[in-house]
Amino acid sequence: MLENSSRKILIGLITGTLLSAASFSAMAASENPTHYLIDSEEKAVLTTRDKECVKTPVTPNDPNKPFDNCGDSAGDRDGDGVPDDIDNCPDNTPEEISKGVYGDKNHPGDFGTKTGCPIDTDGDGVPDYRDKCPNNTPLEISKGVDSDGCPLDSDGDGVPDYRDLCPGTPRGATVDENGCEYVTKGCDFILASDVTFGFDKYDLTPQGRDTIAALAARIMKSLPSIESIVVIGHTDSIGSDAYNQTLSEKRANTVADFLVSSGIPAAKVFSEGRGETEPVDDNSTKEGRAKNRRVQITIGQGKDCSGAAKKASGRLTPRTGVMPIPEPVIKAAPKRTTTKKATTKKATTKKATTKKTTTKKPAAKKKK
Repeated sequence: MLENSSRKILIGLITGTLLSAASFSAMAASENPTHYLIDSEEKAVLTTRDKECVKTPVTPNDPNKPFDNCGDSAGDRDGDGVPDDIDNCPDNTPEEISKGVYGDKNHPGDFGTKTGCPIDTDGDGVPDYRDKCPNNTPLEISKGVDSDGCPLDSDGDGVPDYRDLCPGTPRGATVDENGCEYVTKGCDFILASDVTFGFDKYDLTPQGRDTIAALAARIMKSLPSIESIVVIGHTDSIGSDAYNQTLSEKRANTVADFLVSSGIPAAKVFSEGRGETEPVDDNSTKEGRAKNRRVQITIGQGKDCSGAAKKASGRLTPRTGVMPIPEPVIKAAPKRTTTKKATTKKATTKKATTKKTTTKKPAAKKKK
């Protein structure tokens, strides 16, 4: 019994002595000053021999730390393969080093302040271990990236900012490949001639002006993605072919000029009249003729509609040099001039009478 107790006491004493010795050795090692010549980058200067550094016996290093390139055991507490003495991120987590760090065996070299820190392949500021778009190009990160490392899409339309020509479109808007809201659901916007123009005329009615002004405002918002705007006038079959052709041309020109006067570049606007050659309904009925009297505006936006507009414009030239359309002037009804004309006639009669009296004077002289 006593023998067992003595053994336990002896083992305890030996264990305590060993732990104390180890602790003292570790303390001595940490407190043992290093004496190396340090360069401007705070690195020990090597001699011509490997793992040997220039020593400064009188001047210890401050702060005191081991140097791996001098043969000291620096340690690597985060296990990223970069010694702590040159590791600028010595406390990386396993996740942070999962994609590698600068200066490890897969990415050797001197990376300055990045050494020992998580790799960021595309340089967007989001390290690879949490970057969902780790291979962005300089263009893709030119407008910034989100927290996942992917190009920013400020308006959430699915078109990233770096190639979004209309970055402020409303949430939920349907946009084209350039990020601009579609002006029309299809390629064409149809104006009914009966409400856009007066009967047999080509000047715009107030309702026509309002409709086209609203369309122009929508076009202006998406203008960067619109290649061209083609305005085509159509008529019904009433009247001669030549007359209808001329009327359709004038109506198309009026609408095109209004669009240009609203701020749309003239170089993007084309116009043409096609008379009665392209009916969309039966000209033998009143309703059919009303549908045929129209102005068709083809918006060249998006892949499909850009092709349609280009085909529609054909040989046409842009409406350069178009003058702004003045506001309509309402003329006052002419005054009745019947009375004035009658008065004029009377005055003329009186003058004639006077002339007759004058011609009688020579006769009077003969009597004398």
